[in-house]
Amino acid sequence: MTSISTHVLDTSLGKPAQGVPVELAQQVGGEWKALGASATDADGRCKDLPVPDLASGTVLRLRFTTGGAFFPEVSIVFDVDPAQAHYHVPLLLNPFGYSVYRGS
Repeated sequence: MTSISTHVLDTSLGKPAQGVPVELAQQVGGEWKALGASATDADGRCKDLPVPDLASGTVLRLRFTTGGAFFPEVSIVFDVDPAQAHYHVPLLLNPFGYSVYRGS
C-alpha cells in the first residue's frame, strides 16, 4: 500500500507551520473525491493521511488551507504509481510565495 505524508515549513519564520489544514483527494472521472483530512502537527508534519488502494495513473491532490497568507489555499496535484511505497510532498510556504518538491 502506498502512503502519503507532507511537511509544511514557514520559510519567513524559519520554523514548521503548525495547524495547517490538509485535505487529500483523488481525481475520479474529472471530479475530486475527498479521501481524508488532517492538520500539521507541532513539527509541521502530517503523517496520518489515508490512502486507498491505488491503480497506476492515479491523480491525487493535497490541498492546504493556508489562512491569512496571500495564497489562502495551495493545491498540489501529482500522479502516483502504486509500485512506489511512499510519497512525501513538502510545502515551503511564506506570505507571498510557496514551493513544493518530492521528498524522500
